[in-house]
Amino acid sequence: MEASKALVPVSSTAASESLHVSEAESPFSSLLYDVSQQVQAAMENMLKTVTDIDQSSSGINEDIDHCKGSVAERKKILEEEKERFQKAAFSVLEMLNDQDIS
Repeated sequence: MEASKALVPVSSTAASESLHVSEAESPFSSLLYDVSQQVQAAMENMLKTVTDIDQSSSGINEDIDHCKGSVAERKKILEEEKERFQKAAFSVLEMLNDQDIS
């Protein structure tokens, strides 16, 4: 890049200004490149994190669905036990009432 500038005839003032601009652009370009690399790395890390979160949430949702099924099954069993105990309690009450009447 510098070699091509040397081939073009330029006044000494313009040449020194060109060098100052070029010298200023170089650190700025380097800084811009470094920042863009950092941003890209951060975005890649975020994408990995989002993917991990998505996989974890899928597993959690599966666990929740499994637990819902277990809860529904347990509720059904408890309802059946409740009905049996109620029938047994009513049978005992009927037996006691029959004894009182006799």
